[in-house]
Amino acid sequence: MDRIFIYDTTLRDGSQGEGISFSLQDKLAITLKLDELGVDYIEGGYPIANPKDESYFKEVKSLKLRHARIASFGSTRRGNTRVGDDKNIKALLMAETPVVTIVGKCWDFQVNNVLKVPLEENLKMVSDTIAYLKSKDKGVFFDAEHFFDGYKKNREYALKVLQEAQLSGADAIVLCDTNGGSLPAEIAEIVGDVRGKVKGMLGIHVHNDGDLAVANTLASVDCGVRQVQGTINGFGERCGNADLCSIIPNLVLKMGYHCLEDGGLKKLTEVSRYVYETANLLLRPNQPFVGVSAFAHKGGLHVNAIQKDKGTYEHISPESVGNERKILISELSGSSTILAKVEKFNLAHDDKLMRAILEEVQNLENEGYQFESAEASFELLVRKKIGRYKTFFDLEGFRVIVEKRENGLPVTEATVKVKVNGVQELSASEGGGPVNALDSALRKALDRFYPSLKDMKLVDYKVRVINPRSGTAAKVRVIIESRDKETIWNTVGVSENLIDASWHALVDSIEYKLLKEQEVGKILDQRNNLA
Repeated sequence: MDRIFIYDTTLRDGSQGEGISFSLQDKLAITLKLDELGVDYIEGGYPIANPKDESYFKEVKSLKLRHARIASFGSTRRGNTRVGDDKNIKALLMAETPVVTIVGKCWDFQVNNVLKVPLEENLKMVSDTIAYLKSKDKGVFFDAEHFFDGYKKNREYALKVLQEAQLSGADAIVLCDTNGGSLPAEIAEIVGDVRGKVKGMLGIHVHNDGDLAVANTLASVDCGVRQVQGTINGFGERCGNADLCSIIPNLVLKMGYHCLEDGGLKKLTEVSRYVYETANLLLRPNQPFVGVSAFAHKGGLHVNAIQKDKGTYEHISPESVGNERKILISELSGSSTILAKVEKFNLAHDDKLMRAILEEVQNLENEGYQFESAEASFELLVRKKIGRYKTFFDLEGFRVIVEKRENGLPVTEATVKVKVNGVQELSASEGGGPVNALDSALRKALDRFYPSLKDMKLVDYKVRVINPRSGTAAKVRVIIESRDKETIWNTVGVSENLIDASWHALVDSIEYKLLKEQEVGKILDQRNNLA
């Protein structure tokens, strides 16, 4: 099985994406995740660019990496400067990484108009820098910047730059589609030509401005490239870089290459979502392979086919990349969809009950509910329908007051009265808004009965106006995302009153948490302790 080496540049090129800023601790944590994934090289940053990257290269030495090698990134020496005197080169050596990646110009247009040095001087800048770093026992990768554009405009000069890099001892020559505008057929033709002219390892580094970065990367591998550069989730400047979360599974599962350490592919989804969370960005639901909707099935015919053979509507097993299959509930669902969702209740032969559940879903969605993004509420609905539901508390009433005080800031106070096992509990709490205050008051009322609620957090809150033409009397749909130490779940509430809709979603969220606890026996233990 042929080997493809994975070079990750999330921490450097990926961090140049709009809205992305990794702290030093973020970068170190992501480094550990990438090492667990099994990538070969992790580009940590540009040592001369900022104090954070300088600190990274000092701190990363203390990490016990089991596989990945750290690379620092920099440019060739400046024009008309001795390589040993160049501040950039000194910073690269001070980083003390086993690998150094050097970027150099391959397009005569860039040399003339950006570097503003003679073409011959640019060649010397490349050769001097690589030879100097090799003399310091560094592994050196040469990023041939703007190579494909340069090749199209001046093939002879672009190839001459690569040959200088090769003669100077570069361990890999990486062809860069820096502006991201090349097509797969162009990439394949040019890489094939280079393969016949340059010996040693070829790499590829492409950007996604034409939405073709993954396709261009795979095309280059077909033509002899053996080092692939990219970022997790395709993070990067402008339209981003080549997405390793798509490239790696295609290489392994479709093209038969070996890329990661054994078992690494099954960690891909986890790493993708970890990087999204660390970057404080919303994940892309329909992202191939790792998105939460990548293996989601909604239409009744699709679900029916999936139940018979997973290959009918899935090109790979979701488990192979650490993802999971989702069966979505909506008004488009058929009985097959409902059956797939309620397998654990053993309702396969109760057609009447299945139709009743489906009818209830369709009626509620007609009122504005949406269960495909609130599966916890759907499970509670099913349990109520089949008689396997018992409430953990009864609401006797709640009140929410919003008051604007002298300092001009509004304060919300919520009062909640509930009954648990015949015991009445009244509590009040202030919050930053009605939902926060209600959540705090309800938890306070339930705390002594269900201590495990302390582990639960409300992490997201979404509001959608369902019928905006009704103006301020319109119905709203509230989706609440909650999590504890083990799982994440979503619940839904619908009402013409925002607070009432929020209350329904909030109660579902808490009851689902308690239901989970009951199934493992924790609720009974808590009540016994109270007794």
